[in-house]
Amino acid sequence: MPGSFPKRRFVPPELDPGQWPQLEPLYQALLDRPIGSADELEQWLHDLSELTAVVSEYGARRRIDHACHTDDPAIEKAFLHYVEEIWPRIQPLSFQLQRKLLESPHRSALDAQRYSLLLRHWQAEVELFRPENVPIQAELTKLASRYDKIIGAMTVQFRGESYTLQQLARFLEEPDRATRQEAWELSANRRLADRDAIDDLFEQMLQKRQQVAQNADMDDYRAYVWKDYARFDYTPEDCLRFAEAIERVCVPLVERLDQQRRQQMGLEALRPWDLSVDVHGRPPLRPFDADNPADLVAKTTAIFDRLDPSLAQTFARLQMGRNLDLASRPGKRAGGFQSSLEESGEPFIFMNAAGLQRDVETLLHEGGHAFHFLWAHQHQPLVFLRHAPLEFCEVASMAMELMGGHHFDLLYDDPSQQARARRDLLEGIVRFFPWMAIIDTFQHWLYTHPGHSRDDRREQWLSLLDRFQSSVVDWSGYEEARAAMWQRQLHLFHRPFYYVEYGIAQLGALQLWSRFRQDRAGALRDYRAALSLGGSRPLPELFAAAGLRFRFDQAVLEPLMHGLWDELESLPDAVTV
Repeated sequence: MPGSFPKRRFVPPELDPGQWPQLEPLYQALLDRPIGSADELEQWLHDLSELTAVVSEYGARRRIDHACHTDDPAIEKAFLHYVEEIWPRIQPLSFQLQRKLLESPHRSALDAQRYSLLLRHWQAEVELFRPENVPIQAELTKLASRYDKIIGAMTVQFRGESYTLQQLARFLEEPDRATRQEAWELSANRRLADRDAIDDLFEQMLQKRQQVAQNADMDDYRAYVWKDYARFDYTPEDCLRFAEAIERVCVPLVERLDQQRRQQMGLEALRPWDLSVDVHGRPPLRPFDADNPADLVAKTTAIFDRLDPSLAQTFARLQMGRNLDLASRPGKRAGGFQSSLEESGEPFIFMNAAGLQRDVETLLHEGGHAFHFLWAHQHQPLVFLRHAPLEFCEVASMAMELMGGHHFDLLYDDPSQQARARRDLLEGIVRFFPWMAIIDTFQHWLYTHPGHSRDDRREQWLSLLDRFQSSVVDWSGYEEARAAMWQRQLHLFHRPFYYVEYGIAQLGALQLWSRFRQDRAGALRDYRAALSLGGSRPLPELFAAAGLRFRFDQAVLEPLMHGLWDELESLPDAVTV
């Protein structure tokens, strides 16, 4: 746990990973080492894993620092040094090391169950690797950093105070409609002020990503990503069929929710600033002191304790600053994430808390990722076998949100507030699926239509909104804000095609939650056992280890959504339509 590093066997204790002259001899030594048996090959893998963990943690810390302080020149310099001087030099050597394993005559003597997945992944990476892509990928990282700086600099003056856009979101929960509209318009207009700059930046990204695919002899960037992400267990066509199922099953439910909201609020038209407020005009839920992140940590830890005291004991050892940066502030990147620090075995949780109920859910979510990493780190000594596919990583986080949602009494004394918080969580899942389908389907179009114009992109985006968004919400007068909504989705800039994983995982999380309500101890036991496997098993086997089906079609989606809807209706002040 935090604060101590394991004893190094291969990497010198005094190594500075930011100095290439110190790193290069270690990589070269591994390349030059003779391997005469399967045992020696395994030891070679362990030494490579140790070096990889050391360098990975160094790079992760540079990225974390930059996300926390996008406006700090010294931090940016250190981050760019890693991106420009260290990582690009490692990539060609990593390719040679992967090929050394794949070409070893002793690879066939390795344990098939333990290493077959690693060998398959490395084979795909070796087939994709092109030296000319290394500088392009470094440029893409720098462009993503520029996006972060643009977003991190977005602040507004609202009624005499300065707010980040994340902080401003609090006012969208205020009962006073004029306050909500004013805050929403400020946020939308501030984003539109940088719209052209973000469009320009994104078009550079599209061109560079297409070049990466062409260099690797792939038909398009989607085909490149499918292989790069080791998506061996489903196809692009499966994702598009998933979107069609969401259109049939979830979009009508969102329409019903919005129609009910409009009627309960007594509105002639439901507007974009009416979607987060309590329909009965009650004050916003404020589960913790927005100015005191320790209060958020304490209450989330209490929820973990109610689920399993060992979870709370583990989470309580994470340190503010070293493992946690939670509060929103100017100069900080948007969003939230958990970063795995591979050598020390520590997780780092980053988010932009602003005093909202959703902040608790976000910390539960990122806490699920943290537990996943900690358990995998404990059971998988090789860094290469620790990380599950993203489709299962998000089961860890989303299931934790749902299980933790049973204990919102630790946040609120008032049962009606507890029910409101539960309702917000469950309604959020219903609303999530269409948005996920929009973002994923948009990306399929983006990367299979290289060379498209800005107008083409706008037209496609709006057609997807018309297809998947609720028709109950009136956007008249705010068409430009609606047309630019995609720019808020940082996944499009940082990790293209990383969004369908959330939808696939949400189905897994809903299955686990269904088990949790019937057999709490058994669901938690299987959850922990499956997460401890890390990335040592294929995706369908990881789902099966948690007692889940790896499917994302209408046959799985529809009954899960019906069960979720039944749970919504069972809550006090239930949605009735």
